[in-house]
Amino acid sequence: MGSLFIGKEPIIKDGVPQDLLHYTDPLPQALVLTAIVISFAMTALFLVVLLASRGLTGTDHVDGREPKE
Repeated sequence: MGSLFIGKEPIIKDGVPQDLLHYTDPLPQALVLTAIVISFAMTALFLVVLLASRGLTGTDHVDGREPKE
């Protein structure tokens, strides 16, 4: 995908060849940030659905019934 180059230009500049040997590839950082945002959103959605289900049924069991003792 890409790699981190220390001391290289992060954006296109005049006079510098336009190849990946002279620039830092932003794709890996963008993919990592996207994965972090999606995981936080999915965790929040899971918790909201869990709390709504518990509030509507009064229990946290998947089938909605208390186990028989």
